[in-house]
Amino acid sequence: MNVFRLVVALVFLGFGLLIGVLNTQPITLKLLFTQIETSSGVAIILSLLAGVLIGGLIVLAAVAWPLYNKLRRAGKAGAAAPSSAADSSL
Repeated sequence: MNVFRLVVALVFLGFGLLIGVLNTQPITLKLLFTQIETSSGVAIILSLLAGVLIGGLIVLAAVAWPLYNKLRRAGKAGAAAPSSAADSSL
């Protein structure tokens, strides 16, 4: 499985390099208080990276943290139940 992940990572790295090499036109990104001069390839890669990071944070906040909290509560309830049952049998 690790070899598969390495191959997939190398393929995406190759696509990123290809995008950067083929898109060398200079562009100006006008932000709220500043302007950034860059190539269109760099702008594309950075916008894709920002989208991946924002999407990952949304999934983390909407799915992973609630499931982690639910699992932690279930673990605490499961750990407390056997000890109380053992005490009541004495």
